[in-house]
Amino acid sequence: MAEETKAAAFIPESVLKKRKRSEEWALLKNQELKIKKDKNAENRKKIFKRAEQYGKEYREQERELIRLKREARLKGGFYVEPEAKLLFIIRIRGINEMDPKTRKILQLLRLRQALGNYGIICMEDLIHEIMTVGPHFKEANNFLWPFKLSAPSGGLKKKRNHYVEGGDAGNREDYINELIRRMN
Repeated sequence: MAEETKAAAFIPESVLKKRKRSEEWALLKNQELKIKKDKNAENRKKIFKRAEQYGKEYREQERELIRLKREARLKGGFYVEPEAKLLFIIRIRGINEMDPKTRKILQLLRLRQALGNYGIICMEDLIHEIMTVGPHFKEANNFLWPFKLSAPSGGLKKKRNHYVEGGDAGNREDYINELIRRMN
């Protein structure tokens, strides 16, 4: 009986080393998981604060615009909003027989790359950078991938005529959203 307990009590050294190594790995994994959870919680707080800050900034811009319009009206004039810094370009004609300048512009509008190095850590940052044409606009824009829109529901009127003349080509300014909605 004493021999049986000695045999059962004897554990090979390789098994003991494996147990010790497994315990160390489990401890290390738990520590890394705790660090990752803490970092994610900190990032969530930072993202929430940034979103609030952007919302506040956009409200202030709207109030400033209203204030400037009212001030101009009181002085008997009118307020002209500054031109947009951002363009949304849609190609509604085919690629065949495209002139080289247009082809080059479309190549420059290709969108790629990653943004962590530029302090853009969430979608709100990306949207803010693009809307305000901020210091890292080019990098933020290059992060996005180009996408193809479908033909607009209801069709196009006249492709070759300018928008002002009743066609579809040209600068639509504030009416671009309606076309994009129809093409989505």
